[in-house]
Amino acid sequence: MELFLLCIKIFFARILDVSIGTVRTLLMVKGKTLVMVILAFFEALIWFLVAREALITNMKSIFIPISYSLGYASGTFIGSFISSHFIKGIVGVQVVINKNKALMNQIRKHGYAASVVDLKDDFEGNKREMIFFQINKNNLKNLIKLIKKYDNKAFIVVSETKAVQNGYIK
Repeated sequence: MELFLLCIKIFFARILDVSIGTVRTLLMVKGKTLVMVILAFFEALIWFLVAREALITNMKSIFIPISYSLGYASGTFIGSFISSHFIKGIVGVQVVINKNKALMNQIRKHGYAASVVDLKDDFEGNKREMIFFQINKNNLKNLIKLIKKYDNKAFIVVSETKAVQNGYIK
């Protein structure tokens, strides 16, 4: 019973500290220094206490490192889930498409601000254009769905944006 409780304790503590670490890393990218420093303190404290307990126990069992590793993996998953659903952010989206007036009309109709650049003809002589967006991360799936509806071969690149000045973001 004591081994079981130790494994459960290690498992849930690792979920907590790794989830904090995942969220902290994303906040670091976004430049949220104060929150990041506070989370780093608690992440390191929890990790130290759990690692110490896992290493100094007189119990010898393969379940201790397994619970430690499962907690780490679960914490990564949960931290990613928290980050993707609760950390607000802006992403830059670049889309290369065949010229498509209907798509551009729909993009504007749905309230997305976009900058368009004409590209040179591709190898097959098609007229192409690149559309630039800065959007809230929550709108990304809807934007991609809209683009794919009109051009399922669109080349789409998404990247995190640290800061935006001026312009319009839906």
